Amino acid sequence: MTKTILCALDVNRPDAEAKVLLQAFKLAQMEQAQLDVITVIPDFGMSVVGTFFDEAHTEKAREAARQILFDLVKNTIGEEANDQVRHIVGVGKAYHVILTTAATDNADLIVLGAHKPDVKDYLLGPNAARVVRHATTSVFVVRDND
Repeated sequence: MTKTILCALDVNRPDAEAKVLLQAFKLAQMEQAQLDVITVIPDFGMSVVGTFFDEAHTEKAREAARQILFDLVKNTIGEEANDQVRHIVGVGKAYHVILTTAATDNADLIVLGAHKPDVKDYLLGPNAARVVRHATTSVFVVRDND
């Protein structure tokens, strides 16, 4: 039985990610599972680029991403369902944060989207491919057919 579903969303692609979220929501309803949604922002402080941002930049970006995530979920599955969802904003490399969160929170299933492939990442996007390859739990990949 699935108790927790972790749905990874890229808030920069709201139309495509709404399809991913709807699939995760349906699965959570079928299994009567907790639905957690996660988005990940880059950690600008980890590189030379980080020197161009003030110390509060990551926290401002995190709060902005949290609001976008909250609105995306509310607009996609409704306000009542959104109130039951746990919203997570991670900082770092997307695949690493998704895998770490899934392991830490004992997620039984990870749901994520895969964009149209470029030659360099044929079949799955680089983050989706890494999550599928390294996850210790099942992964449900929602294809972007547009």
